[in-house]
Amino acid sequence: MSKKTQSEKAVQLQPDQLKIDLFKGKHEIRKIFHQSEWWFSVLDVTGILSDTENPRRYWSDLKRKLKFEGATQLYENIVQLKLPASDGKMRTTDCANTESMLRIVQSIPSKNAEPFKRWLAKVGFERMQEIEQPGLAVKRARATYLAKGYDDEWIERRMQNIQKREELTEEWSNRGVEQGIEYAILTAEISDATFGYKPAEYKEIKGLSSRENLRDHMTPLELIFSTLGEVATKEITVHKDAQGFDDSLDAAKDGGKIAGDARRALEKQTGKAVVTSKNYKALLSSVVGKKEIDIPPINK
Repeated sequence: MSKKTQSEKAVQLQPDQLKIDLFKGKHEIRKIFHQSEWWFSVLDVTGILSDTENPRRYWSDLKRKLKFEGATQLYENIVQLKLPASDGKMRTTDCANTESMLRIVQSIPSKNAEPFKRWLAKVGFERMQEIEQPGLAVKRARATYLAKGYDDEWIERRMQNIQKREELTEEWSNRGVEQGIEYAILTAEISDATFGYKPAEYKEIKGLSSRENLRDHMTPLELIFSTLGEVATKEITVHKDAQGFDDSLDAAKDGGKIAGDARRALEKQTGKAVVTSKNYKALLSSVVGKKEIDIPPINK
């Protein structure tokens, strides 16, 4: 299978693009887990609370009103993320996190707002608990993966992967690396040196869309090497006291190479590639009938 092969597949509602049901099943509000927190569709919320037939127009007017009132920070905190639309396709729409959504809800005069405020408060409270007690976040993540059909071995590898990833990004943050594009570049370099593929190329092999979480579709063995690359990068970063993006980039390449060398050594012994097209879908029904394609080991 070529690195550049683009997989064609129908767009489906994915595990990290979940719908939540409120108001006794009468309405649905789309949400997505992004940058370690939940983000909600502003159009869905404003449409429900305002009872308008044109939520897009209502939200457009409300945005102008909030900006005029000086809610600049709120306006800037609205981000555009892809969520499943009514036609089944992934489309970009305005989203807000819990804090920003509460502010928006407060700006809408509606008797429907109270249950939503209570629900958002519950989400915020759980997030505060997780900050104070990180173990709760791990327990919730483990329970979520179990509910979605992942087996115990995969969950254990994924939990380790999440923990080591957080340790690495904390080092980057403390050493002047900026979140966003710089994190993405460093992550891509580790992946390329470890597997021979950058994340976008890796997703093509697995037939994933750009919005799907690659690591949630890795096999336990792939997760092991992903973790090794980031653990090695962190150790090198600390040992060399890397500062800023350039130093961290060198550490990322070196850390990924260590994992890449280990991967190639294993592939030489087994004759089987670590990288596979196999998807670990969150719902068991999504993997029924999916055929795995053998990918020959690469020397990159």
